[in-house]
Amino acid sequence: MFIVFIRTAILYSLVVIVMRLMGKRQIGELQPYEFVITIMISDLAALPMQDTKFPLLLGIIPIITLLLMKTLLSQLQLKSQLARKIIDGEPTILIYRSKINFYGLKKQQINIDELMEEIRLAGYFDLSEIQYAILENNGQLSILPSNSSSSSSGGGSPKSDSDICGSLSTKKEKSSSSSTSLSNQEPMLPKILVMDGKVNKNALTTLGKDEEWIKKVLKNHNIHSISDILLALYDTKGKFQYQLYDDYEKECSKCEIQ
Repeated sequence: MFIVFIRTAILYSLVVIVMRLMGKRQIGELQPYEFVITIMISDLAALPMQDTKFPLLLGIIPIITLLLMKTLLSQLQLKSQLARKIIDGEPTILIYRSKINFYGLKKQQINIDELMEEIRLAGYFDLSEIQYAILENNGQLSILPSNSSSSSSGGGSPKSDSDICGSLSTKKEKSSSSSTSLSNQEPMLPKILVMDGKVNKNALTTLGKDEEWIKKVLKNHNIHSISDILLALYDTKGKFQYQLYDDYEKECSKCEIQ
């Protein structure tokens, strides 16, 4: 029993020292390779504590080796931009001027539901409020509001029918008998009508509409196939917006993070 106590105390002290030498980072800020090293250290430390027949040095030596490897990789990152790119990867633009980067989502294995959830957690419920949304190397989503850049660069959320969000023109909203704008005095939760080329029947039922209605609305915008739609929704102002799969590439074909 006493041997287990001593081994546990030694390994605990070693792990604390190693983690301290690895630098001060929160779990959510760890780079992928740092996260892997942290998990491996915990496993290596647990094995000698559970099995007294397992030599203590066989737990200590690998832990110190991982510390040395982490230190070496960190030094490479400090001195070489190429090493940083290889080890950490690059941030990915997921939204640009309210446009969703479908291919970026696919590359990072993120679906639209997850993206919309992260946006809501950041305090944004309308895509038109977002100028940039960038997935950082540590997995966190950084968002630049559109209004923060409108005064300096003339940016901001798109409004015309030719833009990616496809907001209906004021004239159509006023004159059309099948209006696609919901009259609401207060902001409403966005209702996603089409996602990934599939109709959200629950949202249509909530609005008292059917699939034929959404097809008619899309046809008015010269869209003849629902499968061409990446996302179609009612925004917080009750306005109908949509995005085609290839719209992001047309607008942001050369968008890069330096």
